[in-house]
Amino acid sequence: MIDRLYAYFDSPRRQAILLIAIVVLMALAPLVMGRYTTTIMTNALLYVVLALGLNVVVGYAGLLDLGYAAFFAVGAYSIGILTVQFDWNFWLAIPPALVAACIAGVIIGGPTLRLRSDYLAIVTLGFGEIVRFGARNLEITGRATGLSNIPEPNFFGYVISSYVDFYYIFLVLAIVAVIASHRLYHSRLGRAWLYVRHDEDAAEAMGINRVRVKLAAYVTGSVFGAFGGIFFAANLGAISPESFSFEQSVLVLMAVILGGMGKIPGVILGAFIIILGPELLRNLGELRLLLFAVVMLLIMLLRPSGIWPERRH
Repeated sequence: MIDRLYAYFDSPRRQAILLIAIVVLMALAPLVMGRYTTTIMTNALLYVVLALGLNVVVGYAGLLDLGYAAFFAVGAYSIGILTVQFDWNFWLAIPPALVAACIAGVIIGGPTLRLRSDYLAIVTLGFGEIVRFGARNLEITGRATGLSNIPEPNFFGYVISSYVDFYYIFLVLAIVAVIASHRLYHSRLGRAWLYVRHDEDAAEAMGINRVRVKLAAYVTGSVFGAFGGIFFAANLGAISPESFSFEQSVLVLMAVILGGMGKIPGVILGAFIIILGPELLRNLGELRLLLFAVVMLLIMLLRPSGIWPERRH
């Protein structure tokens, strides 16, 4: 029954209609939701952006990344340093923050070009921890206390400050991330990622430059993560190294795997489940995380390819 439902919505036209309906409902949601629920939904939309970015690396290119929070951190700290330490305008600081994230993508992509599976995971995990420990020990990043008093964005005289404002910002970011992911998925580069994911040697024999393809995946994923980090920092007004721990990378990776690697609707669904699941079980107190873990285990046993697995032809 579930597979028939997914097959029905596997049509691009039906997916577009479904996504438009969801966007309309999401746009109207703050009118009926309270502050707490809106804040949780904002966090879920942030994870949608992050999960779609990691999906490019893991789902499209097949490169296991356990340090994705590093790109998230680079975006957040770059915007924080430029606006707090150097008094830059928020919008003017975004391009340098994205450039910093791209450089981080090249740095992590460079050493991993010849690595696969477990070795690749170890290197990316190490890179993520290096970024976090660097932020904890550098003076410019505020050391362990982090950065505070990050200014609120000002858009033509309107100060973006309320929780509803940031909800709509992350909704727009999620929509842009979905469109970008869809275009990448069906592009020539997306096909190259697919070939590299299935067999690197065969892809190289076909004339695909796997070095450029892998670097493109990391850089693209870093841009998604940096955008999330930039507006995450603006929303909270303060950041610390603990916000970008290994656990964050695991949660984003869980969203991708749980939803279905390589499938945009599945990744979105996975992100919402990861964030909203524990909140729906909050009344159970200390047992909520245990029960949530059991539910995740059952889902993976029943749907080993993800809730919405990839069907690429």
